[in-house]
Amino acid sequence: MIWLTWRQFRGSTVMMAAVLVVLTVPLALTGPGLASGYSAGIADCTPDNSCGQFFDGFFEAYQLPFLAVSLIVLILPALVGLFWGAPLITRELETGTHLLVWNQSITRTRWLTVKLGLTGLVAMVAACLSGLVVTWWSAPLDLSAPEGFALMDPLVFTARGIAPMGYAAFAFILGVTVGMLVRRTLPAMALTLAVFTAIQIAVPLLVRPHLLPPVTSTFELGRANVENVGLPRSGGSAEVLLRESVPGHLGAWVLSSRLLDPSGRTIAEGGNDDRGVIKVSTTSGPCAPQGPGSGDSCMAEINRLGYRQQATYQPLERFWPFQWIETGIYSLLTLGLAWFCFWWIRRRLS
Repeated sequence: MIWLTWRQFRGSTVMMAAVLVVLTVPLALTGPGLASGYSAGIADCTPDNSCGQFFDGFFEAYQLPFLAVSLIVLILPALVGLFWGAPLITRELETGTHLLVWNQSITRTRWLTVKLGLTGLVAMVAACLSGLVVTWWSAPLDLSAPEGFALMDPLVFTARGIAPMGYAAFAFILGVTVGMLVRRTLPAMALTLAVFTAIQIAVPLLVRPHLLPPVTSTFELGRANVENVGLPRSGGSAEVLLRESVPGHLGAWVLSSRLLDPSGRTIAEGGNDDRGVIKVSTTSGPCAPQGPGSGDSCMAEINRLGYRQQATYQPLERFWPFQWIETGIYSLLTLGLAWFCFWWIRRRLS
């Protein structure tokens, strides 16, 4: 049975091995140079002047390969469910070859165990290797990435660490389950892709933010959390636009950010181009456009008046705990669907 399954699956295995080689060899060759370039750039810059410029330039230089390798790891589990999981049993049911095997002293349980075990193991190993290799290679870029591309941000997190292994295992068994129920290859593939995509969208939005209780803190305003300060030349109040970041927590996943006035009332929500109106003179004093108020002096005056950022976030230090917890959740879902497949094949499938 193992030899038969291997013969049916060897083409897909060779193709997956080729994809891993194409992915890992360039990353292994360029990874040390990427890390040394980052270390050299950090050594030459200072936080007060050129570190921000270095981060922007360094990430921009490698942005295209960063996005490419992240995309490969993102879509790999979906491809496993689509082309490995959904057709695995459905193809046998459509052609009737499963009946021939069952009549050769091979039990249904053994038949399904070998198919799930061999194919699923290869899928998990491939996804895990790709996730870990990309995590190793992109570590300097993850540290210098701008908002939206930080390590804890939903899309980047999904393409890093060991989580892709859990996604691949779940996508595979989901495809097998749908195939056993639908019993038609093309509808099973389409339904598998739709369900897996919906779950991959729902988990970062509804589940991942609450895997551990988020941190809520209040911060003074500065370059780390303020995108722009509008100072009208004709007089009036200043306008502050917040960043989706918090001071002292580089790479944190900011769930919400708001601008508070001195009384603690929310006057702007961060991340939606909602500018908070600051009641400070822009005709004279530190926030006059032609005076010292164009920069740090105006920010110091705004802080003195009591304006603050309140942010709810998941710090970068929780990356690996989140990886383990989310992988565990997908593992439990995988085991649940696997149990259902064995129950279905013994009781309902003929």
